[in-house]
Amino acid sequence: MTIELGILAAHVPSICHRENVPQFQQDIVTKMDDIAVKITEMKPDAVILVSCHWQSTFHHYVDVLPGHKGILTAFECPDIISDVEYDYPGDQELGNALVLAGKHAQLPVIAVNDPTYVWDYGTVVPLRYLVPNADIPVVNLSITMAAGLEETYKWGEEIGKVLNQSDKKYVFVFSGALAHNLVRGRHHMPTVSEQALDKQFIDYVMNKNWELANEMLPQYAKVAGVEGGGRHLAMMLGALEDQYKPTFHTYAQSSGSGNAIMTFELENHLQGTK
Repeated sequence: MTIELGILAAHVPSICHRENVPQFQQDIVTKMDDIAVKITEMKPDAVILVSCHWQSTFHHYVDVLPGHKGILTAFECPDIISDVEYDYPGDQELGNALVLAGKHAQLPVIAVNDPTYVWDYGTVVPLRYLVPNADIPVVNLSITMAAGLEETYKWGEEIGKVLNQSDKKYVFVFSGALAHNLVRGRHHMPTVSEQALDKQFIDYVMNKNWELANEMLPQYAKVAGVEGGGRHLAMMLGALEDQYKPTFHTYAQSSGSGNAIMTFELENHLQGTK
């Protein structure tokens, strides 16, 4: 089997608690609920998630814990996200396989096996919607600030090779925004120029112009302030290939950021369901 489903997911703080979601972000929640149904039907063996809020400095980290249990209070917004419990199984074998593949590719990849490590909200928030029953093993990945987009793309390629050579089914979640020049007031959209850049990137991806999307990413990331410097998108482009059919679901604002929900399904999987 392989990566059965890729997901570009949002993690805006105001959707952490369903009862507090503002009207202009309701469609994000609805679409992630719909994707959760698809994931349940798919019965994947594990979810791999890279979060723009696990920002490591020099090394690429892989959380290889056999179980992830903790209580999250987000240091950036403890008034919005506090005392949020989570308890998900892990996949230590898969995590260690990813670390080994990274090392073989001469990338600075290190395993994290520390039960005191607490997940960030870029991990917890989308999982609360995509895997609401907390019944699928999760392997969590950092973005690495000393790694440029090219290295991150290569790391995505190596991850994709491991997952696609397996006899198991996987879901790969890329948790982060597009334009991300933040302003006060969560109702604010990105600027017109930033929205245009978001739209162009989405159009390239939707038309499967992967090379153009990758070529655009460095300047797009700088001008639009793409979250995490666009590293989650570089990893996405590296891990996914031409056999995936992209679907755009929705786009919504949060304090000047642009948050898209997209999915990527295997073409042969779709053909097999017709």
